[in-house]
Amino acid sequence: MYRALIVEDDRSIAELIREKAQMWNIGCHISENFREVMTDFAEYRPHIVLLDIGLPVLSGYHWCGEIRKISKVPIIFISSASDNMNIVMAMNMGADDFIAKPFDGTVLIAKMQALLRRTYDFSAGVPVLEHRGAFLNTGDNTLTCNGENIPLSKNEYRILLCLMENKGKIVSREKLMERLWKTRQFVDENTLTVNIGRLRKKLDAAGLNDFIATKIGVGYLIE
Repeated sequence: MYRALIVEDDRSIAELIREKAQMWNIGCHISENFREVMTDFAEYRPHIVLLDIGLPVLSGYHWCGEIRKISKVPIIFISSASDNMNIVMAMNMGADDFIAKPFDGTVLIAKMQALLRRTYDFSAGVPVLEHRGAFLNTGDNTLTCNGENIPLSKNEYRILLCLMENKGKIVSREKLMERLWKTRQFVDENTLTVNIGRLRKKLDAAGLNDFIATKIGVGYLIE
């Protein structure tokens, strides 16, 4: 099932969108704290985002820009501010489409489905994992923190992906070695230690101190 994040302060409109989307097997989460939209984005891991422009605290343009720093997830603006200037600004901010209020729910769903097909039919589904403000984009294998890209080697990315997929759980050295090299045989365990050490140095340099914890004799943990 695809997942949509709805960032809309008119609850009746948000509920209408959710009702329509669920009829077409699209799950939805409605943001309620308009200061923490990126937290919702990271925790819900949507395949598509629906944004209003006129939101409390910060505008939809702000949140579109924040999302675009870390993800290429499809974004549709839904707003009554549908003059040419706002439409152009939305597209320049990185939106994929713009729908004016009031809108036809059937048209909205058709546009959502078209974007979802184009984006995900030939690619992996869930785009972003997050922890402590660090965003791991599984679409292009990049790590971003505070808007800055942290370069990762192939093995460093695989280590971080495995640990973040199992956040809160200890991942054994054996599991990490299998994930990296697809086998436990003919691999020096020191090679994993070296890769973990290099990854930690990069995380520390980005201000992500103690991001990966060691459980001596067991494995590693992100908590």
